[in-house]
This record gives sequence, structure tokens and C-alpha cells, in this order.
Amino acid sequence: MKLRKAVLTGGGRATRLYPITTTINKHLLPLANKPMIFHAIEKAVEAGVTEIFINTNPGETELQKYIGDGGHWGVKITFFEQTGGPQGVAHIAKVAERFIGRDPFLFYFSDNVLLGNLKDMVDEFHRNRYDLMLAFSRVDNPEHFGIPLFDDQGKIQEILEKPQNPPNNLAQTGIILYGPGVFFEAFNNIRKSARGEYEISDVHSYLIKNNYRVGHREITGWWKDTGQPRDILVANQLLLEHRPETEYTLRGDIHPNAKLSGQVQVGTGSQIGPGVTIRGPVIIAENCLLEDCAIGPHVTIGAGTEIRRAKIEHSIILDNCEIDADMYLKDSLIGKKARLVRKPELDSGRQMIMGDKTIVEV
Repeated sequence: MKLRKAVLTGGGRATRLYPITTTINKHLLPLANKPMIFHAIEKAVEAGVTEIFINTNPGETELQKYIGDGGHWGVKITFFEQTGGPQGVAHIAKVAERFIGRDPFLFYFSDNVLLGNLKDMVDEFHRNRYDLMLAFSRVDNPEHFGIPLFDDQGKIQEILEKPQNPPNNLAQTGIILYGPGVFFEAFNNIRKSARGEYEISDVHSYLIKNNYRVGHREITGWWKDTGQPRDILVANQLLLEHRPETEYTLRGDIHPNAKLSGQVQVGTGSQIGPGVTIRGPVIIAENCLLEDCAIGPHVTIGAGTEIRRAKIEHSIILDNCEIDADMYLKDSLIGKKARLVRKPELDSGRQMIMGDKTIVEV
């Protein structure tokens, strides 16, 4: 039975990314100027998936508006709420049981960013008739992840959830393949953890200890869990660097005195004025205005944003922002409609309207 279904995460509050996620679903934050969850959808489609089920927060409307019914990717997309409130990521897939039935499926955490495709992993899953296939990646902070415990023969004994003393630095990624019916049998035989959640690691440990066929592979390219602002910026940088050269196009109005180097994309209706220096990789969306500023490398700028005088590197600027200040910004994440301007008379004081957990350096 071929794998044709996938469950993608689209809910959660992303409190570690406050304040920017107070007004935008984390999964819609742009990476290489494309909503994060779009990258996950594309990976699922490349793997042969034709039906995708995405969980949402209660009352969510943004995801549905941005993603649609899946026709853009040639697949069918259905949205569902995680009933009963947040109870762990394993509970997300359990709620999708009515869609999955006894079919094999891909469980993809949409805030995981992967370079390369999943085809080889899916092919190995089918070839060896695994009940469960896990993907691991080496990380610097394994105590924050589910970590496999191996025996002397290299066989997985169990998955340790966020161990204080990790036995290795292989992190369980949010890219998982399940055979027919096995996830739901395992889920029905676990209990909530001490933190009140159904742990995905407990599901996997149940399958391992009950002698199901479990395979694994190490992601040797690149994988990132975008749980922190720094992770978002690193993912953006690497996606920009690995983006096909043919996707960098110049469609706006570029002044002859502007200096562009490297891979640069300028959207329709954008104006790149005199005194502008852009060092790629950089993506500038539609209807932006740049004057007398230096941009890049590793910067994405959302539609309708205006930038004057600033120098910006390694940053993500969302839609309809205004930055008009003779200052240097680096490693920054600027939300929609934000205004950053410098007053000429410093003695008159600065006005600031700042949300919870805002970070400002002046």
C-alpha cells in the first residue's frame, strides 16, 4: 500500500517567537519569502502524497486563506481542529484518525525545514515494509529533543524524550512515516506524560518495544527545527543559499546607479532607487521602495515595505514595514506594518509602542 496521505501541523501558539506570532500564525512566517508551511507541503507532494490534513487552532482562518484547498500543488488539503485543546503533537495525529483510517501516512511537523527531498526515505520505507521509519539529525543541544537509545548492535531500544544526559546527539526530527494502523494502536496504549501531553516519543517507544519493524535514517544534508528566532533566521539563510538561480528574477524598476551583486530577486512594482546597494542572496517582494540603503546578504523583504538609509543583513522583514533610519540592523525579525524611524532631535526623547517580549537595541 503506497503512502498517499500526510498530516501536517499548523496549530500551536509559538510563544518562543513572541511578539511576532501574536498576530501571525508561526507556520505562515516567511522563509525565503514563502510561508514556512508551504515548504512542508512541497516536501510532502515530492514524496508522492496526494491528500494532506492540516491541524489548526480553534477559530483559525489565516491558514485556510493562504493555503486554500491544495489545488495550487495538485493535491487535496483538509483542515481540522485539535479538539480538547493542546495535548501534545501525538494527539494531533490521533485526531486525524478519521481521515487516515488504516492507510500509511507521513507525519510532518511544519516548523521543520529540510533541504533535499523525502523520496529516498519513502522508497526505503516501502522496500523494507517498515511499520515506522524515523529521521534523525545531529544537533548541538540534544537535551531539547527526542533522542534514540541504541543497543550494542545499533538497534533502537527506545526514544528518550528530552533526556538530561543524552546518550548521543541524534535528534528525532518531525518527519515520520507510519505503516497501516500502527500509530493508532500505539497511541491507544500510552498515557500522558508528566507534563500533561501525549509524547510522540512514547508512541515510537511502544512500537520499538513491541517488535514492530522500525527503520531509521540520518538526515545528512540539513534540517532545522525553527523553534527560536535565531532558528528562523538560520533557516532563511540556508534556503536562500540553496534556492535555484533561475528563481531569482528582476521584475521591478532598478535605478542605473543602484548596485546589485549575487543572487537578487526584485518583485513586480518594486523600486530600487539611487544609492542602493544589494548583496545577495536577497529577495525583495512586490511593491517595495528602497532608497539610499544597503541590503544583504541573507535578507528577505515583504511586499509593500519601504526602506531608506538603513543597512540590513541576515534579517527577515515582513510586509508593509517602514524603516527610515541611519542605522545598522542584523539578525533581526521585523513584523508586519512595523515602523522603525530615527528622530533627528535625540534630546526630545524617543516614542516607542512595544508589545510583550519585544527586543530593542538602541
